[in-house]
Amino acid sequence: MTKKMKQGLLFVVSAPSGTGKTTLCRAMTRIFPGLHYSISHTTRQQRPGDEDGRDYHFTSPQEFQQMIDRSEFMEWAEIYGHRYGTSRAVVEKVLAEGRDVILDIDGQGAKQIREKKLPGAFIFVLPPSLEELERRLSNRRTERKADREDRLGKAKAEMAEAYWYDYLIVNDELEKAQEQLQAVILAGHCRRERMSEFVDEILTAK
Repeated sequence: MTKKMKQGLLFVVSAPSGTGKTTLCRAMTRIFPGLHYSISHTTRQQRPGDEDGRDYHFTSPQEFQQMIDRSEFMEWAEIYGHRYGTSRAVVEKVLAEGRDVILDIDGQGAKQIREKKLPGAFIFVLPPSLEELERRLSNRRTERKADREDRLGKAKAEMAEAYWYDYLIVNDELEKAQEQLQAVILAGHCRRERMSEFVDEILTAK
């Protein structure tokens, strides 16, 4: 008798801009080769160094709206005047293949997934302090001072939402934060509801 393939697990990671969540998520794909890193669609302009299909799927505002109208997004949000969304079809296909998916998304999108009661582990990455976050944003040299101040204000509001997430990780030391996120992914496969069939097989074996 062929065993039924188990559904993959969904890991939703959110954090204020500049906290390092994208670096952490991409590191997980190197540690777990079968882990699928979901690439978001966005209406923002492509920046120097950006690669379509690797960093984002760059999408026109008109096409993005059409995808909304067709209910093609698992979640979507508007951030700093640009829209970002996760393809429902891609995520569902990968999960059905038994592969895990990690989403690197804004808190608005994470809350949409939570409210839809879609199964997943919700992880929030925190900076060690607001001062450190401001330093990291300054070092990026991609925003004006006013934009950085706006991001810091938004970061405070985002961190106030951290209480409803399942796991909180402080990205003070990158290696330690990677280990903690890796532990969350490993623990997801040991949850009772996922292992109950294995227990049944042991108990009913002759």
